[in-house]
Amino acid sequence: MSKKRVVVSYNNLSPELLELFKSKFPHGYQNQVIKVEKPNGDFFFAVTMDTEDASYLVKVNVKIDTKIKDEDDEKEFFGGMNDDIGTDEDSFPDDVSDEEPAEELNDD
Repeated sequence: MSKKRVVVSYNNLSPELLELFKSKFPHGYQNQVIKVEKPNGDFFFAVTMDTEDASYLVKVNVKIDTKIKDEDDEKEFFGGMNDDIGTDEDSFPDDVSDEEPAEELNDD
């Protein structure tokens, strides 16, 4: 006799199956998720779980980062895409000499 095969949403698991699911994945199921494609091209994500009488495909919600990096967001975050540091108008004070020793701080 072969096991029955059942597809069920995580939200619709019976209390017994939910307890079994939690005991099987006590630290989460993120490394067990598979992508299941339907014949019409749609897909869903699921985790497999077996019992003595059935093999379950438990549908789970997965958050996927599909946002394409927007160059404008990057410019705003990093303050522009210009690699130049300083400008031609930047100058150093004339009263600073390379030969002058730096001041020492005293911890009085």
